[in-house]
Amino acid sequence: MATLLQTTGVNKKFGGLSAVTDLNVRADEGEIIGLIGPNGAGKTTSFNLITGVYTPTSGRIEFAGTDITGMKPFNITRLGVARTFQNIRLFKDMSVLENVLVAQHMRMGTSLFEATLRLPSYMKKERRLLERAEALLEEVDLLKHAHEKSTSLPYGKQRRLEIARALATEPKLLFLDEPAAGMNPQESAELMDFIFKIRDQFNLTIVLIEQHMHMDMGFCQRLYVLDYGITIAQGTPEEIQNNPKVIAAYLGME
Repeated sequence: MATLLQTTGVNKKFGGLSAVTDLNVRADEGEIIGLIGPNGAGKTTSFNLITGVYTPTSGRIEFAGTDITGMKPFNITRLGVARTFQNIRLFKDMSVLENVLVAQHMRMGTSLFEATLRLPSYMKKERRLLERAEALLEEVDLLKHAHEKSTSLPYGKQRRLEIARALATEPKLLFLDEPAAGMNPQESAELMDFIFKIRDQFNLTIVLIEQHMHMDMGFCQRLYVLDYGITIAQGTPEEIQNNPKVIAAYLGME
């Protein structure tokens, strides 16, 4: 499998604080990998560095062979990287359908002239986006809620909508930041099945942050363990479960 994502010696400092130190993460096409670690370990900061929210202090980030280090988030998204957030960030005043539509506009390929005059070419593209948005909502079992306010959905369906909105940008690489947060065991199991489904259906590579260890161990092919911004272990779930450094980090032992 080809390598889709590679970070090499990535560091991030905020003043005198090292939030991430020497991050070396690889994700191959079709993989589901996990970034795990105790609270404050630097997991979300790592996501923010890769997706362009933060600029690394040093190091290199490559996506599909392109150096994206320090690139703006919208340019990284255009290349095929999407993400969700630890705290759901839907457009609260928009409907379910509108949340997906707005994410597609970067792929619309229209000019200001076409849009202002609402030329036939523009209207055709709009119809195509609407059809695709409805098809995407059907795939994630949300089409029946298309015209409801996004925030009126139950929590688990809001999570699905956030993932659907990310899928609307046509990613190759999808970052999921604690997608099962706040879910009960049944909802978490349903989410796992859903993520496997979209990985296969949309030919995705997925990088996951998740605090539910049963998800990490039964879900990811490889894991990277962070502690205070430092990668202390990497390997298969079986290798990670038996790693003394990982056990010490989670139990708070020296």
